[in-house]
Amino acid sequence: MRDSGFPLKVLRLVLCQAAASSCGQANLTSMLAPQADRVMALGEWEERWQEDRIGFHQHHVHKMLESHIDKVLAGRTGVRFFFPLCGKAVDMKWLADMGHSVVGVEICEKAIKQFFEENNMTYSEEPVPAIPGAKVYKGSERNISLYQCDLYSFSSSIAGQFGAIWDRGSLVAINPRDREKYAALIISLMTKDCRYLLDTMLYNPELYQGPPFFVPDEQLSSLFGNSCDIKLLHSVGALTDRQRGWGLDDLTENIHLIIPKSI
Repeated sequence: MRDSGFPLKVLRLVLCQAAASSCGQANLTSMLAPQADRVMALGEWEERWQEDRIGFHQHHVHKMLESHIDKVLAGRTGVRFFFPLCGKAVDMKWLADMGHSVVGVEICEKAIKQFFEENNMTYSEEPVPAIPGAKVYKGSERNISLYQCDLYSFSSSIAGQFGAIWDRGSLVAINPRDREKYAALIISLMTKDCRYLLDTMLYNPELYQGPPFFVPDEQLSSLFGNSCDIKLLHSVGALTDRQRGWGLDDLTENIHLIIPKSI
C-alpha cells in the first residue's frame, strides 16, 4: 500500500530543492556583486594594445595548455581549435605546428598583425562579407585564420564549429554582465566531441575591479552545466608581484575541461 503521506513528502522535497536553488543563486549573486557593473569598452582594449599595456600576453606557450594538451586532443589529429579573444598568443602557432588548424577572433588589428610578424609568417587579408567592417587574416605557411571583429559578431555560420577551444584569457576578460551571452556563443561553436579548456581565476573581487575578472566555479555550473560536463583539472596558487600590485593577497588559477553531454 502506498504511503498516504507520499505526495506531501514529494512536495516537501521539491520545495527544499527550490529553496536550495534560490539560496545558491543568491550566494552567487552576492559573490559577483563587487564586479557586476564593471564594463570595459572595446576601445579600451584597443587602447591597451596601441600603448603596449599588454601584461596579460605571454611570450611562451601556456604551461597549462602544454600540461593538458593530451586531454584536449583525446587521441585526435588535425583538430580545429578556436581561440576567443586570441590577441597574439604564441599558443596558436604551437598548435598549428603540430598539424592542427586555428581560428581566432580579436578586435585589435595591431595584435593580429604582430602575431604574424613576430612569428615570421606571411599572411593575406580579406573582408568578411557576413560581418560589416570585419577582416580575416590568413597565414600562408600555417592553417591559421584570425578574424578582426567583435566577438559577438562571430558565429558558426562564419567558420563552422570546433573540436577544441582554448580559453586562456577570454571569459575572464569579457564584461561580467555578458557571460551568459558569451557562454551561449561558445556552446554554439562546439562540435559534439569538442573539448573546451578554460582558465579561470579566483580571488577576492572586493580588492580588485578587474580585468581579469573573478569567475567562481558556481557560475561555470550555471553557464555550462545544463549542456556540458565540467571537470576541474588543475588548481594552483598563482599570486605574483603583478597581482600584488593590483591589491590582491591571494590568487588561484583553475583549469577546467568542459565537454558537451552525450545525448
